[in-house]
Amino acid sequence: MPNLALMFAAVSGFLSVGLGAFAAHGLRGSLEPRMLSAFETGVSYQLQHSLALLFVGLLSLVWGRHWALDYASYGFMLGIVLFSGSLYLLALTGWKWPGPITPLGGLALLAGWALLSVGIWQKAS
Repeated sequence: MPNLALMFAAVSGFLSVGLGAFAAHGLRGSLEPRMLSAFETGVSYQLQHSLALLFVGLLSLVWGRHWALDYASYGFMLGIVLFSGSLYLLALTGWKWPGPITPLGGLALLAGWALLSVGIWQKAS
């Protein structure tokens, strides 16, 4: 599990930097400000949670696998895909149907943070 989390974090971090540059240089002026803001929110959350996922993967390597850390990784990965992915689709296509997916991604990210805290609590005590 740590290897999957670390690889996902590295690829996701790479993509978030590329997507951020794309937003800054390729989308500015071609998207309405509200849609550009949604895209930038997706990039921001993706980068932040890629770093969180990297941290979880490293903790798993140092402390050994723990169920809460494994599920925290899944929460962060799912949250990145659903939350950021739905914002990218919404901004780039104008489709409305990804809108309800975004909060599900947010819940997955929250679950990731909650499970990370459980894992830290249990492994550190």
